[in-house]
Amino acid sequence: MFLGTHTPRLDDKHRLVLPARFREPLADGLVITRGQERCLCVWPLEGFRAATAQLAATPLTALTSKTARDYQRLLFAGAHDEVPDRQGRVTVPQPLREYAGLVRDCAVIGANSRVEIWSATAWTEYLAAQEDTFSALSQEVPPGLL
Repeated sequence: MFLGTHTPRLDDKHRLVLPARFREPLADGLVITRGQERCLCVWPLEGFRAATAQLAATPLTALTSKTARDYQRLLFAGAHDEVPDRQGRVTVPQPLREYAGLVRDCAVIGANSRVEIWSATAWTEYLAAQEDTFSALSQEVPPGLL
């Protein structure tokens, strides 16, 4: 499980140092791809394989759905796989940096089964915009869960 918020920077070679607590689960390989809200999703390689297996197992109606095809095209066309180096660095390819608006300062957040990479500014704006929604959603959480 990935938890927490970290604030690394992209170096001059467009590498991001993964937070120390995220390195072990990602050490055998990872996939970086587009996420929603203009962030990037980082999946452990095995987690990405499991998610894509679920996509492959969808009913035929999902495979014939334009929405499903569009989603899969964007997900896979932007995907980049690699193994972090000894310092826990990964290179973020230019198309993905452009998609997420990554220049230097980043927010790397744990999102349960995956990691998300945001521009620091976009993450701050997202948090501010979602605070009221988050508070309202707490009313929808099953009693006793939180």
